[in-house]
Amino acid sequence: MAVNWVLPVRGLQAVLAVTVLGMMAYVASWWTSHWRQLSPSEVNWMIFSPVWTILVLVPLILVPLKFDHMSSQPAVKWGLLVAEALTMLYWFGGFIALAVFLSDRICFGTVCSVAKAGTAIAAFEWVAFAVTAVFSVLRVVKGGRKSGGTGEPKVEMHQGV
Repeated sequence: MAVNWVLPVRGLQAVLAVTVLGMMAYVASWWTSHWRQLSPSEVNWMIFSPVWTILVLVPLILVPLKFDHMSSQPAVKWGLLVAEALTMLYWFGGFIALAVFLSDRICFGTVCSVAKAGTAIAAFEWVAFAVTAVFSVLRVVKGGRKSGGTGEPKVEMHQGV
């Protein structure tokens, strides 16, 4: 029996998303209290991405685990693939935009360090989603049974046959 490596990666994705959410909420709060204006859209996007990720991880984890009969339907497979690909693109766009935003600013202090660390963690989150998205594409294209599975057909043995 093959070990399902996707579940620990999903857990890592959830932990990284919550971490980035906390860090970017701190940056946005500091920005609004210090500058007395709304935080930049790059920071706001990096608040949206973790919230989206947490919402998307629920079906990405539960459908293959609890609703395996549904995960073999083409609409569900494609829906989960689209959700995962969108999430990967959101993280990519977010960490690149925030890195560019921070690169041309005079940046120092705790809030700057937190913003840079959040950018780096977001890049790792993107890598985690890129890996799982590639395997999801392969699963959908090759017609594998479930996320992270070996793609081998299930053989049931019956007595007397």
